Amino acid sequence: MLHVVKTDKNVDQTVADLNDAVAAQGFAVLHSYDLKEKMRSKGVDFTRECRVLEVCNPHHAAKVLGSDMRVSMALPCRISVWDEGDGKAVIGMMLPSQMLETFGSDDAMKAVATEVETAMLKMVEQAS
Repeated sequence: MLHVVKTDKNVDQTVADLNDAVAAQGFAVLHSYDLKEKMRSKGVDFTRECRVLEVCNPHHAAKVLGSDMRVSMALPCRISVWDEGDGKAVIGMMLPSQMLETFGSDDAMKAVATEVETAMLKMVEQAS
């Protein structure tokens, strides 16, 4: 259910490259979280770099939401980038095809999940 890739880049460069890859696949970054900074702002001493990008293609989202509004609990898709402590970034995501199986076996939803997954895997590959 998870796809994780280690890079030779740092977190900042990986996130910059991932933003470019997201756009190249016809998706958009809806929001980006810097977990280290967010936790510090809440008084938690968290030292690890971790960014979470929420990505979406509204046409794909509309198709699956039209089939089942419960899918809104799994959207938008997320891609995480973190540092394992060696200065090199790791990119991770949950596979949409497997995640959406939770909501049933609708063939149309499976087709969209496969399209989204293919695009997201390309994003990760391009950014790594």
